[in-house]
Amino acid sequence: MIQRLLILVTIISVCSCGGPVDDGRIKAVCTIAQVADVVRNVAGDRIEVVNMMGEGVDPHLYKASPADLGLLSRASVVFYNGLMLEGRMTEIFEKMQDGPKPVIAFGDSMDPGLLRSPKEFEGHHDPHIWMSVNMWADAVPTIVDALVKVDPEGEAIYRANGDVYQKKLADLHAWVKAQIATIPREQRVLITAHDAFGYFGDAYDIEVMGLQGISTVSEFGLQDLQRLIDIIVERNVKAVFVESSVPAKSIEALVAGCRGKGHEVVIGGELFSDAMGAAGTDEGTYVGMIRHNVNTMANSLK
Repeated sequence: MIQRLLILVTIISVCSCGGPVDDGRIKAVCTIAQVADVVRNVAGDRIEVVNMMGEGVDPHLYKASPADLGLLSRASVVFYNGLMLEGRMTEIFEKMQDGPKPVIAFGDSMDPGLLRSPKEFEGHHDPHIWMSVNMWADAVPTIVDALVKVDPEGEAIYRANGDVYQKKLADLHAWVKAQIATIPREQRVLITAHDAFGYFGDAYDIEVMGLQGISTVSEFGLQDLQRLIDIIVERNVKAVFVESSVPAKSIEALVAGCRGKGHEVVIGGELFSDAMGAAGTDEGTYVGMIRHNVNTMANSLK
């Protein structure tokens, strides 16, 4: 408790001054890579964009380090997903919102009527909003406005980049719908380690089930495991999927349980859910991550 208070005091003190960026460039600090990639597309080369959580990192369990606090203190603007995704850091961001620099939660820009509210998530909304490409595109104007606020001279660039990127996401949304539609309806069952694909299922007409709940903080139990085993066997599901930011042991247990009932189900591949691929790879971009996921699903479920 004392350590937590010290972190909060540190954040408040370093952020209240709104000091200059080290090298003079405007710095946007982001939490997950999905957030950082959208900001980069809008910012172009005018702003330095840094993301705190890299490849394979689970944001539900992430704990801010002293280096992270330093990044936040030097930021000109901060972007995070919100909706309790960055569970252990949420209070830090809420305290920072009392300071002079913009601290933007993507979830705040979403139409509340479109947000999922699963009962098991204790009254909170499902935070995995990037799984619907159309919903993710809705955050672009919020990013543009925030960047214009910290760099008014770049307004024309940010607005033009935002328009281009929204068109790119509209094309991606149409492509995803077309690809998922190639999977026979009775085989459109997506089973993963945790319930990160709910918005994807709603947007692209595929049934989604997770062994764990919305947050990986909760552990799955034997009843959860048996429930999914029974569904897989009864519906003759061909493949289940591991996630890059979640240990594979839960899905491996699912496969073994199905085998014990005489049904062979394979691991269809690795999906990117709460984290993207390595920086510098196609999967390290939001568009590339979505394309990878969709191709992996379609190839394994047909």
